[in-house]
Amino acid sequence: MKLGVLGGGQLGRMIGLAGLPLGLQFRFFDPIADSPAQAVGEFVCAAYSDESALAEFGRGLEVVTYEFENVPDAAAKLVAAHRPVYPATNALTVAQDRLQEKQLFESLEIPTPKYVAIETPEQLPAACETVGYPAVVKTRRLGYDGKGQVIVRSAEDHTTAARLLESAPCLVEQFIPFQRELSILAVRSRSGEADAYPPVENLHRDGILRRTIAPAPDTPAEVARRAAHYATLVMRALDYVGVICLELFEWDGRLYANEVAPRVHNSGHWTIEGAETSQFENHLRAILGWPLGSCRLRGAAAMLNIIGSPPETSDILKLPDVHLHLYGKSSRPNRKIGHVTICAEDGFLLHTLLHEPALQRVFNHGE
Repeated sequence: MKLGVLGGGQLGRMIGLAGLPLGLQFRFFDPIADSPAQAVGEFVCAAYSDESALAEFGRGLEVVTYEFENVPDAAAKLVAAHRPVYPATNALTVAQDRLQEKQLFESLEIPTPKYVAIETPEQLPAACETVGYPAVVKTRRLGYDGKGQVIVRSAEDHTTAARLLESAPCLVEQFIPFQRELSILAVRSRSGEADAYPPVENLHRDGILRRTIAPAPDTPAEVARRAAHYATLVMRALDYVGVICLELFEWDGRLYANEVAPRVHNSGHWTIEGAETSQFENHLRAILGWPLGSCRLRGAAAMLNIIGSPPETSDILKLPDVHLHLYGKSSRPNRKIGHVTICAEDGFLLHTLLHEPALQRVFNHGE
């Protein structure tokens, strides 16, 4: 059985690695020739606008999925005209437009920061007054790892945000003074079977995820249930199939939806070693109509992204219950080139392990 994946980055690579033991084969499509996923399956290198290449890519595939939400929805729709595509392309359409995303949250009564959609720099002052200072200005489309957004702290601080508006429509959002950032991964199969991993705590620096702790420490059961409920509402509304990630702000016991990612997610990499079934295997099970695997944790886990350049391999491998994943990407400042997963019986032991000097170097690299 051969599956197709639109996108050939590290997420595609990990989808392939999860599927090989299940007897699956893969074909990837990506415009970048040296994409990480080419190591685990057939590879088609072409532009997403190349209709003949997309048609050839889809030939003979059982099902097609995508590994990141910025795959052009036009390309996904072209493939979907000939092969089943999961998650359905409507999820891409919503996730690629922050306004549609916010409107989806509102329609489901999921709390989200106050926002105003604007298209010109002249609209910026009134929008900031409406949501209040500080405000976050984000391009409606594209932007990830801190790109395409800027914080406006006062009426005298509009210049950088105005430059964003010169190139693209934006949202002006209320800045939530959150205590922490959470995310929850959930999965829904073609039969409607659904489950969720426990919420995790994320720490970002300069817009890039640096550390995830699973489960999120000191999380009341009601908050965890509410997070899972919100993710389930989104999946049902989109008739979603596959793994999805809902990113949340926690503020005074309340949860505010930030973004939804219709794919496997960086904050779920710990599931490879830290859960009964990884997010990548569960995504494959879901899109193939197979029974879902357990989302239960095996204890406590943490994930550290490797940013810029790799650590000394022997320093990591000598540590107990620590797992190194390198993506085959060249070193570059602010680039995610791998991750480290740390597993422990409980949160106390995990906290102790995280203070190992080699892991501290990974966490603080580039600071």
